[in-house]
This record gives sequence, C-alpha cells and structure tokens, in this order.
Amino acid sequence: MVRRIDEALDRSSDASKTVLTSDNPTDLVAGNQHWGHATSTDLYRWDNQPIALFPPNNQSGIFSGSAVIDKNNTSGFFPDQDDGVIAIYTLNAPDSQTQEIAYSRDGGYSFEKYENNPVIDVGSANFRDPKVIWYEDHWVMVVAYATEFVISIYTSPDLKDWTHSSNVTDIGLIGLLYECPNLVQVPVWENGTATDELAWILLISINPGAPLGGSISQYFPGTFDGYKFTPYDGIARISDFAKDNYAEQYFYGTPADQPISIAWASNWQYTNVLPTASEGWRSIMSLPRYNYLTKVERTGWEMGSLPYNIDSIKSNQFSFDSDFVNESVTVDYSNVTSGAIYFEANFTFPENVAIPANASFRLNFTSPAGDSMKAGYYFGGPNPGVAWIDRRGTKAYGDEDPLWVDRFSAAAVALTKTVSGVIDRSVFEMFVDQGAFSGTSLFFAEQPMDTMIVETQGMPEGATVKMAVWELSSGWQ
Repeated sequence: MVRRIDEALDRSSDASKTVLTSDNPTDLVAGNQHWGHATSTDLYRWDNQPIALFPPNNQSGIFSGSAVIDKNNTSGFFPDQDDGVIAIYTLNAPDSQTQEIAYSRDGGYSFEKYENNPVIDVGSANFRDPKVIWYEDHWVMVVAYATEFVISIYTSPDLKDWTHSSNVTDIGLIGLLYECPNLVQVPVWENGTATDELAWILLISINPGAPLGGSISQYFPGTFDGYKFTPYDGIARISDFAKDNYAEQYFYGTPADQPISIAWASNWQYTNVLPTASEGWRSIMSLPRYNYLTKVERTGWEMGSLPYNIDSIKSNQFSFDSDFVNESVTVDYSNVTSGAIYFEANFTFPENVAIPANASFRLNFTSPAGDSMKAGYYFGGPNPGVAWIDRRGTKAYGDEDPLWVDRFSAAAVALTKTVSGVIDRSVFEMFVDQGAFSGTSLFFAEQPMDTMIVETQGMPEGATVKMAVWELSSGWQ
C-alpha cells in the first residue's frame, strides 16, 4: 500500500483528527487509488479505519484532494448538524480528471457521493488535487493544471457550484508536473519569536523536477484577498533540504497561528522499489509539523517547521548535559520499544567570538550490522553554517540505485542556535535553527539502529551547549 497524504482534517471539538490518504489497497505500488483513512487524537497515535472512498470502476481512481467541515451547512447536505464533512477529490479516469465531492454525516467515517458529480470538469486529463479552505464568506479551491504549470483558484458559496477566479502561472520550478497545491495562512516569526503578523503561503509540489531529483514541494509567500494570490516574489523556495518530503498537506480548521501539516516521506523516483514489501508496506508519513514564516539573513523568507507537540510522545530521558562543550556521549537505545528517539541541542556563543575552523556538531547512528546514519552542522571552517545528512552508510538499499542520492546539505548565513530531530526505524528528520531549515531522509539499515554517538568539537571559550535525548513512544500500539 503506497500511502500518500491527501488531507488532514480537524473533525470536531473532541480533538479527534482524521487523515485521508490515496492508497492502493491491493498492492504495494502506486495504482488503483482509493481513499484510505486513519484517526488520531494527538497526530502521533493512529487507528486505521475502513476505506473512505472507492472509485466507481477498475479503470478509475480516487486521486488527491481535501476535506472540510461544513459547519454552516452551505452545501445543504446537513440540515440538522454543524459538523458535516465534505470531501473534494479528483476522479481520475483514462481520458479525464474531474473534481467531485462526497459528504459524510458521521464525522468523516463514511461518505456518500454527490449525485450531480462532477462539480468541475474542464475537459482535461491533467487537472487535479483540489485543496479547499473557507475564506470569510465563501469557499476557495486551489487546483493544479498539472502539465500547463498553472495553479487555478476557484470560489464557491456551497461547494457544489464553482467559479474560476484567477491563476498563478509558471512560477518557481516547473519540473514536468505541478501537483498537490496548498493555500494556507501562517504566523510570521521574527528573531525566533512569533509576532502578531500573518502571511499566506502557496505550496506547489513538483514531480519530477526537484534540485536533487524526483519530487519535492516548493512554496511562495504572498498575499491573498479571497480571489487572487499574489506572491511577494518569484523565487522558488524548497520546503526541505533532503529528498523525502513531498506534498505536505495542512489540517483544516486549525487557528491561523497554528498551521499543522503532514507530508509523504518518500520520493517518486524510488518509492515503488524500496525494500519493505516483505513487511507489507512501502511508504510512510512525516512527523506532524507546526509551520511558520520567518526572514533569515540575506536570503529572506523561509518557511520553518518543527515537530508538532513532540512532548506528548516523549517518555524516558536518556541524557541531559548543560555543559556539552567539546564533549562526546554514546546513547544506547536498543531497549526502546518504538526504536525512535528525539534529540535537541542548544548553542550560544559570546558576541564577536572567533569560531575555530573545526567547530562542529556531529551525530552518528549505528546498528549492530555496522550500518551508519550521520548528520551534523559546521560552525567553522570553509563551510560555516552548513547542516548536512549522510545516509550512504546504511546498507539495505541504495548502492545500486543511481537515483538514491545519499548526501544532503543546506547553508545558512547566520550560525544556528538549535539543532533537533527524530530518528525512527527508516526515516530521519532534522530541524536547524528552530526549524528554519529542515531535512527529511529515508534510510534502510540491515538491522535497526540502536546506538547514537553525539559530539561537539572546536567550540570556542565562552560557548555553551545543552544536549538532551528522549525516548519516543510508538504511534501504533
């Protein structure tokens, strides 16, 4: 089952959340798309539910889309309730892609398709992935003309009758396809702190066309008036400096200052051949993430992301050191049932201090079979401000695949104050400078990683480093 995120939905006041994904229930490769379904109360511990939407025949598929809560009954489907759910999705047929809707009167557990579908048909075979939000007094949809490099904006009073409002065209990296657009309002941070300001971000997923190959998401900060999105500039900004973060989708109904997303942690270049089929799965989701917009020195706008409410799954603290300057520690987490840990390092330097060339922060995760997953950050030397990930030491997959890029890096002008992250069974997620830069990388080891070696070196006099590591509880208990 290839699991790709399509929409995350804040269902009701009981804080239960649901995720709908475009799945293949009959195979471990993409195809035969249905909408799968899982629910959670904290976005970490999940319960699988029955399939939510089936295609009408074996020549069609339920492709990507979104879901909303029609609390004002604008659709007329929910005369006696304020928590009706409407799914908006692409029906993919051999010669067409149209937008359809289905409604649920039980909070999103079961759906009935609208009898007058499709709600939008432009006569195209590459018109897909509707994302719908509520703006003041009407519904707004962003949808991709995939091969024409156009993101189109439609509006509707009732989710059934849609009017074209505007287009965003040929922006950023175009690759071969535009896919899975998102339009979301996010808080603006300044100097590491949230301000009262909000901004809009348009996200466009491209496949292929990523700088490192394959698929990736890009984003554009700007303004939105309910009908037209205007980017601040035309610069293409990538949401991840590694290779395995695609088509992140945002939960509907969260406050504007609390945008939360989940992404598909894989890449279309190799997702169908990754070495987990014998275990009955092929793809995974990223951590749920809180997102914000900030300005960094020289390069300008960056969309930051951090693990959402990671404290809710922290348990045993392995180590804490408030004086981790030029030190090394080995953490044995072989007894952690989930196989997942979270680490966090905080750095401070005296003003105008000279940074030695060898000043760095390094991580090395190892397995009993000799696998190695490395990451780190350079404070000094020829590449100061560079964060990096190196997965070439993991031996269960990648040596023979020319598309499996094995090293990644990102550079910032100002030195970071924080490096944090999560390593799980087959994915590493790294957050630099309070998440202003993030890297998501799959890896496949011959045996599970169970040891973490972390060190700092070359730190100047007067520097302080605090380092902590926690066990994480399992999401599938």
